Parts: sequence; structure tokens; C-alpha cells
Amino acid sequence: MKKNIKIIGSGFSSLAAACYLAKEGHKVTVYEKNATPGGRARRLVKDGFVFDMGPTWYWMPDVFERFFSDFGKKPSDYYSIEKLSPAYRVYFGENDFVDIADNLDDIAKTFESIEPGSGKELQDFMAEARSNYDIAIKNLVYRPGESPLELVTTQTVTRLAQFVSNISRDIRKRFKNTKLVQILEFPVLFLGAKPSDTPSFYSFMNFADFGLGTWHPKNGMYSVIEGMVQLATELGVTIVTNAPVSKIGVENAEAHTLEINGKKVAADMVVCGADYHHGETLLEPQYRKYSEKYWDTRTFAPSSLLFYVGFNKKLKNVQHHTLFFDTDFDVHAKDIYDNPRWPDEPLFYASFASKTDRSAAPEGQEAGTFLIPLAPGIEDTPELRAKYFDIIINRLEKLTGQTVRENILFTESFCLNDFINDYNSYKGNAYGLANTLWQTAFLRPKLRSPKVKNLYFTGQLTVPGPGVPPALISGKLVADLVKKQLTKYTTETSPA
Repeated sequence: MKKNIKIIGSGFSSLAAACYLAKEGHKVTVYEKNATPGGRARRLVKDGFVFDMGPTWYWMPDVFERFFSDFGKKPSDYYSIEKLSPAYRVYFGENDFVDIADNLDDIAKTFESIEPGSGKELQDFMAEARSNYDIAIKNLVYRPGESPLELVTTQTVTRLAQFVSNISRDIRKRFKNTKLVQILEFPVLFLGAKPSDTPSFYSFMNFADFGLGTWHPKNGMYSVIEGMVQLATELGVTIVTNAPVSKIGVENAEAHTLEINGKKVAADMVVCGADYHHGETLLEPQYRKYSEKYWDTRTFAPSSLLFYVGFNKKLKNVQHHTLFFDTDFDVHAKDIYDNPRWPDEPLFYASFASKTDRSAAPEGQEAGTFLIPLAPGIEDTPELRAKYFDIIINRLEKLTGQTVRENILFTESFCLNDFINDYNSYKGNAYGLANTLWQTAFLRPKLRSPKVKNLYFTGQLTVPGPGVPPALISGKLVADLVKKQLTKYTTETSPA
């Protein structure tokens, strides 16, 4: 039974869902609020510089391979990737940094040089992390979160302790050196929660980091979006930009229409890949599952203050990915999660894609993207943005031993107000709903609306969680639920 399916938003999860649904023969149309597809993964082009506005890390290449293989394709049919070596650099002070190699053996040697005995501890920790990765990424995350029984397997039963302990505690049992602890706690930040609130089982993120490595798609992460758009188009998907959806029409408790730029379009089914909270506001109140109180009591992943900076020279002493952990990690985390406020001394991250990719900046120049994690829902003003830009540029100069301020050609910023205006993001969150113990799997907002038939949700606020690979998986999960519903309906209505 082929359906007319409308999808709201064109981020990774929406495009993935569109591809899977089109493969089943449905008529699929994607509506994107902004001028280009990609959702948060848009691209900024200015004066010969090219910036990924959203995700800049390409982790878990196996998830991308699995996605494209479902269509008889490979990622290399649409874009090329290269492994970064080193994967990234972490600064802890002035001329005090650690480079993370592109393979586990060399990383273990680095650890050993910092803390005797830690090389063996790292190998043991990573063996467990790899086992968790095999269980989680190859199995559990491909379940739709409709029942707690999805988490009960012969493998997870033996790991119950890892769901009640936390990453921070486990790492600190094995490693004493503060630098090593912070390096190992860093990957779980992609899950959007403090390491002390992240179950130990999520050590699989450490395997994603040290075991699988950090990659870069040629021409940036947006080339992945372009590849997915091409695949979707080949499958017959129609993508409409500059098409903000203002209402999901419901008749007889079924999703029936979308209102776009003042016009109604008919739909047999609707998949909302926009921010989940925003998606429910497109419904009349009686059809919403989650109240404002519910959303206000959730633990959200951080928002961000981002700067896209063009430099008229090549920068020294930085890698493609560079982390600045020269201030107190725990204090900044409290400013995000415990007492939401602008941090006094923020940690920050910088991406210099032009270190790897010549297309990112004109010859002899450098493209820099800077990110400060922030609490969602706090104040955002031009004055605050300017203040924090000064902070990170001063720190960059001091820590890397160079002057860069007079070499800045331009600066563009993006913060909470922009996340709200451009993406209808709840409280300006950047990464969705954090993966804490009480917001995991079946405890997250549901893929299938419990109040409106033929309405589904996908993306970082639902199953399986934040991040680009989980977004791809979320798109597949929602398409599988649609297929399951239609198969059940066909079976029930077919003559005996």
C-alpha cells in the first residue's frame, strides 16, 4: 500500500527516513524551512571560505556504510573521506598539549608516557568499550524504543552494573592523571550530558573515538548531506526549500494535512524531523503528548556559541580538530547543567578544516570554526557574543604562541537566538535531548505519536539520541515503524 508521505525538515534523520520510505515505493516530499537542505548541517560560504555550520566530526563510519549499503550503495559513491592523523589535539595550558593518534597502539603509548601503567589500562578499557560498541551500535540502537524489553538481551543482562554506574566513575578508577581523565571523558560530551550522569555502558563512544578514529569528508560534512540529497532524489524524493510548516492538520485523530506558506497540502502520513517540541506545537493542544512541564524538566544537551572566522594567514600549532581544556572541566559543566549561566572560563573547541581540506579557504589562508558549549535557555546578546569572542581569541593566542587577531578578515556568529529562529529549537538547544539513564531508549519521546495516527517523529530528541550517526539510525527506525504499520493494516484488511 503506497502512501503520500510528507516529511518536515531536511536534516540527517529526515533525509534518511525519506530515502527508506521512497525505497518502499511511497511518494515522499520533504519540506525544509530554510533555503538549503541539511537542517543544522548547513554550510556557510563567504569570500572564498567554506564552513560547516553544524556538525564537524565524522565518527562511526560503519553507521554511514550501513546506511548507504541498505540502498546498494557505498559512501564513496557520493563523497570521499580521509582519516585524520592526528585525530585531534587537546590543549591543557600554554605549549602544553596532547595529540591523539589515529590508532589505539600509539594512543596507548601516549597515555603510558603521561602516566606509567595507563597504556595497559587503556587497552583493557577499550576492549570493554569495543564489546559495548558491538552490542549498542550493531544491535540495540536499531530498536525503536517502544518497550523496555528491547534492552533485555543475554548480553545486556550481564552488563546491568554498567547502566547504574557512570563513565566518570569508571574512568577515574583506572586513570589518575587529570589530562587522561578529561581526554577519556570528552567523547561522551557528544551524548549531551555530564560524564557523571552518563551510564558506563556508553563507553562505546570511547571506541568510536580511539578504535574507529576521526575522519573528514572532502569538502566538509555538508558533502554528506549533498550525498544523501542525491540518493533521495535518485529514489524519487521531492525536496522543497523555503517551505516552513505552520500546522499539522488532524481529522478523526489522523494526520491529514500540512499548512505551508499559507497553503494546505494533503498527506496520508507525516514524519516530523523538526525539533520534537516544535513539531508538537504544530498540533492543536489536545493532540500533543508532551506538556511544557515535561520539556522543561528534561535534561537537554548543550547549546553553543559558534564563530566562523576567516584568517588571512595559516595558523600555527593547531590541528584540524583542536580542543582547549585549559580551564576547569567540571566548573564549565556545572554552568551548563546544574546552574545554567554563561561560564566565566569556558572550555572551547576549534575546527580548522583548511588544515586538511584546500576547499575550505583560499590559498595561504585559514578557516576557523570555534564552539563554546552553553546551557540552553540563557540570555543571548551581541555584547555577550563579542565578550566571549575576545576571551577565546586571547586564549588561542596565548596557548598556541602566536598573534592572530590582526589577521581576522571577518567573523560570523551563531548562538541560541539563531538556533531558535533558524531551527525552531527548544530553548536554543544545539544537540537535542541528553542521553542520561532516565532519557535512554524507551524513556525518550516516542517515534510514533500516541495521540495522532499516521504521525511520526524522528531526530535528536527521540530515539536513539543526539549525534549524526544516531540521526541516520532514527530515520531508519521511523521508516521501519511506518512499514510495520502498513503491513499490519494490509494484513488486517485483506480478505481471508
